[in-house]
Amino acid sequence: MARRLVESGVRYVQVTYGDNTANPAWDQHSNLPKHADHAFACDRPIHGLLTDLKRRGLLEDTLVWWGGEFGRTPYAEKNGTGRDHNPDGFTVWLAGGGTKGGIVHGATDDFGHHAVDGKVHMHDLHATILHLMGLDHEKLTFRYAGRDFRLTDVHGRVVNEIMA
Repeated sequence: MARRLVESGVRYVQVTYGDNTANPAWDQHSNLPKHADHAFACDRPIHGLLTDLKRRGLLEDTLVWWGGEFGRTPYAEKNGTGRDHNPDGFTVWLAGGGTKGGIVHGATDDFGHHAVDGKVHMHDLHATILHLMGLDHEKLTFRYAGRDFRLTDVHGRVVNEIMA
């Protein structure tokens, strides 16, 4: 469906994963083995979308952004049955839309706990996505109550290292 929307000219499509329950269990604070089921349930559709977009010549003009709520701590919680949120080292990925394919940008420490190389703050990610969409995040500034505001706050740099 997402591919058909892109083909028909819809400019922004959001696809959200759910497990058909009132409280989706993707957030694995407990029952960590269930995480593999959720990963499998979304992995194939993502592959299908990327393959379809590429096959039809749409991937070069379509930015696909995948991300979760947070990364996960490298240590267990709740008697070893889950892992807590980790805002200090986590993964998002971008495909198509002017990004380099097949690269990894950044790294965490040996425990996967803290970003140590190629850090990208959320403001940087947003500035980069806006840039890939043809918008200068610094020009999206407005003054209110004596302070400058913008989507990337007053921070953010475009991460040129990932540009095609």
